Order: sequence, then C-alpha cells, then structure tokens
Amino acid sequence: MRVQLLHRDRDIAVEPELRDEVFEAMLDGELFALANIRRRRERAKEPAVPPLPPRYAELAQDLELDTLWGAMAGGDEFLLETARRVVLSSLRDRDEIAYRQDVLADCLAQRDLVARLYELAMEALEADRKVGTLWHNAGPAAILRRSVQVLELQVGVLERLREVAEQHAGDVRSEGLSRFFAMVRDELNDDYLHSVEDHLRRLQFKRGLLQSAELGQGDKGRNYVVRTPPDAHWTQYLPFVNRTPGLSFTIPPRDESGFKALDELRDRGINHVADAVGRSADHVKHFFAMLRLELAFYLSCVNLHEQLEARGEPTCRPEPADLGRGALAAAGLYDVCLTFHLEDRVVGNDLDADGRSLVMITGANQGGKSTLLRSLGLAQLMMQCGMFVGAEAFGADVCTGVFTHYKREEDAALEGGKLDEELRRMSAIADAIAPGAMLLCNESFASTNEREGSEIARQVVRAMLDRQIRVVFVTHMYDLAHGFHEQGLAHALFLRPERRPDGQRTFRLLEGEPLPTSFGEESYRRIFGVPAAPALSCADGPAAGRDRARRPDRGRGPRGPSRW
Repeated sequence: MRVQLLHRDRDIAVEPELRDEVFEAMLDGELFALANIRRRRERAKEPAVPPLPPRYAELAQDLELDTLWGAMAGGDEFLLETARRVVLSSLRDRDEIAYRQDVLADCLAQRDLVARLYELAMEALEADRKVGTLWHNAGPAAILRRSVQVLELQVGVLERLREVAEQHAGDVRSEGLSRFFAMVRDELNDDYLHSVEDHLRRLQFKRGLLQSAELGQGDKGRNYVVRTPPDAHWTQYLPFVNRTPGLSFTIPPRDESGFKALDELRDRGINHVADAVGRSADHVKHFFAMLRLELAFYLSCVNLHEQLEARGEPTCRPEPADLGRGALAAAGLYDVCLTFHLEDRVVGNDLDADGRSLVMITGANQGGKSTLLRSLGLAQLMMQCGMFVGAEAFGADVCTGVFTHYKREEDAALEGGKLDEELRRMSAIADAIAPGAMLLCNESFASTNEREGSEIARQVVRAMLDRQIRVVFVTHMYDLAHGFHEQGLAHALFLRPERRPDGQRTFRLLEGEPLPTSFGEESYRRIFGVPAAPALSCADGPAAGRDRARRPDRGRGPRGPSRW
C-alpha cells in the first residue's frame, strides 16, 4: 500500500540536498534512530536540527523561515523537521500543486480527522517499542516470535484505520484522501484481515511445528519447508480412537546437545518464514511511517492556519500559473512571519505585476519595502509546496527556484570587505540559478558608493532578465532605479511607499517613479525632536521657492502612528 497524499504518483520526495540520515530515519519510521541521532548531536554539541545547505540556509535567514516553521511545528520537533524539508522542496507542476492544495483543503475542513489518522500512525510505529528489541545474534525463532507480536499490534491499528476510512469516506472531496480511503477499504477488507489473523495464530505454533526436509549428500537435511498442520478433529482427542502410528523420539531432560541440535533443525525450517514475516512487519511499519510523515506536513499547515485565524489574518488558496506566463498579482499580501512578532495585524499590499519581469522598489526606510519583498518570497514558497498564502488573493508563475541576495553585517573575521562578500554570494547564485527562477535583492551592492553599486547592480539585473529570471529589487540607489525607469521598459514595475501629505507612512506600496529623496530631514527631526520648518511663502523669495520645489513633502511634521 502507498500513501501518496503529497504526490499523485509517488510517496514523499524532497530535494536531493535535503536528504540525510535524519530524513532516511524518518522514511523508515526509525524512532530510536532519530533519538540516537539527537543524542549524538547533543554529545558533540551540535544543533538538534541539522544545518541546511548554504543556498537554503541563506533563503531561510533572509525570509525568516525559522519563524514560519516554528509556527507550523507548534513545539513538535518531528513536525518542524517535516515542515522544513517539504517547504524547501518546491513543486514545479500546476497539477501537483493543485493535488496537494485539494488535500489540504480537506484537512482544514476535517481537522479532527487529520489528528486521528496521525495518532493511528504513531500508535502503529510504537509497536516496536512495546514489543522490545532483539538481542545480538538473535536466531530465526526469536525474530519470528517478535515479528508476529509486532504484526498483531499493527493489525489492530489497521482495523481501526479501516473503520476511520469507512466513516469519513464521504466527508472528503480531494483526489488524494478519497483514493487513500478507497485503498484502505479495498485492501483491508474483512476477508484479508481475518486471513492475516489466522496466519499469525498459526505462526505461534501452539500445536507444535510441522516441517519436512530431504536427505542430501552425507545424509544431511536440505530443502526444509514448514508445513501447515492438518486441522485436528475433536474425535482424535477421545482415548478409544485409533491413531495412526508414527516414528518419534524423546530427548532426555538433561541432554543439552540434543536440545541444541533440535533448535538448529527448527531454525533451518523457519528461517525463510521468519524472513518473510519480518519483511511483512517492516512493510507495514514503512506504510505507517510514510503516513505519519505526509500527514505531519498537513498537520503543521493546520497549526499555522489556526494561529493566523486567531490573529484575524486572511489566507487564500493561491492560483499557480504555468512557467513563463509572467503572472504575479496579489491582494492584501502580508508577511506571515511578521505577524507573529506584532500584536496588531500586519498591513497588506496589493500588487499587479503581471507581465513584469522586473519589480524595482524604492523609497525611504521604514516604509514597508523589505516587508513586501519577504512577503513575495514567502508567498511563492508556500504556494509551490501546496500551502495557502497570507493574502486575500495571490497568483504567480510556478518558478524554478527562489533565490535571495540580502545585505549582511560586516565580516567579523575580516577576511574581506562587504562588497567582496556580496559579490561572492551573487556569483554562487549565478552558478545555481536557472531560467524561470525568482531573485529577491534587498539593498544589494549598497556597501560601495552609489555610482559603482548602481553599475554593478545594473549589470546583474540585465544579465538575470536576459536569462528570463524575474527580479524584485529593493534599493536606495536612485541612479540605479532612475536609470531603469528612464528606459521606459514595458516589463518593469516601479513601486514606492505611500506617504501622506503630513509625512505619515501607511506601509503600503504604490506604483510610482523613483524619487531622488529619502526624506532624511524628516527622520532627523523625528529622532532628534527638531521642530518642523515653517511653511514657505512668497515673502521667502524666489531662491527659497526653488529650494522648496526641489525638496517636496519635507517639513510635514513627525511620523504618525503605525499599525505595526
């Protein structure tokens, strides 16, 4: 049996870079292996959560994905690890995304059902712990006995799983859950479960072991086969019934060598049986491990959705478009991670960038530029892993990857300047990025003077656009933004923070050409408490009027209250 709740045609798969011993243990349901890995890392003073590869580590840092994963996990380490790997393993097919979105819609509508299925998977995986582990060099008899005990516990869980499938088959609409419940009902029918229970009862050999063998060279046994004992009729237990005579022997109570030889004969006969039963137990365990792993993602999504609901934040089902369509539009898009750091609701933004491969965002600090950039990155990742998005509406192309290039603090090791570090990271991105990707830049190349920084950024942006890569660039460099704006590019969109006449920021970004000012005087007066400059009049003279025209919207007073 296969779960196939995350993919239509296969069980869970993650990016190759994210596969390691932790994920392999998760796939096999090795709870003890996971515990051993954690203990080993604790002894080595390593982080409990395995580090991400460099590209994913930068993406997680820039988009604050740890906050997202923490909210999804709700304190559960297994949910945290599953959320990390699934979110970073983006889907690139619209149909696959829609398949996962449908399953998630059922999970959000039937939250108790998801929790019940997850509990059943956990109970089945705990069967190994309840039965206990095998000692070193355990023989076939011990392996068979333990496997039978594990299967008996697992069969009980399978019966309850079928009951859940029968009760809720009509409550789900998605292809994934409907097919899963149909598979459980068909393959775990009464006849099958009764047959399994009968085999497990026989494998306990309460009436003794019946096996056959052939004589080989040197009168040694070969081709040992365990036989099904004939069903005994009740008349055979009557004392006056004639029984067919047979050959037999008796081992004296103190004949240790005789008992050892008999055990060896028994082990030769049941060796293949023990192997088959052990494989069956492992198969059932792997099924429940996969069920737990795939349900863990949906359960973490339910956790996140409940928290956003409690905060009054909207969510929507995004609409993915085929690669190359150039779709990118949103209504009420907000930073999901930011909402967990604030008491009030986060200000959302509307965006219409359909057909725009370049989005340039300029304007003063604290206007919401970086927040919108992070919102776009989060929304793209959440959409492509089949999740909902923090917005009233969102639609975008399915991209081949999301890459980020954010400014960093000064190198503490003094191995190079900030510009060298930025260029090295951009070079690594250029080696890994592919056509159809999305590149998010936040104040890139601002560590040098504006002329050089603008030229470097301009060359990078042009190269990316030539490779059909969508670029969203937040910058204070007027020369860079103005230069692209003057070209009148049809595929470029320019945004800047809304600023009211009184100087108050709304944290919304509107379409508009880049401005040469960042309103530094306003920040100076607000922070140092300098009163606003008086309004100009005709009496101030023509020179003052010209100066006022060059500095529009200055002297409007302190910043107003913020929703953040």
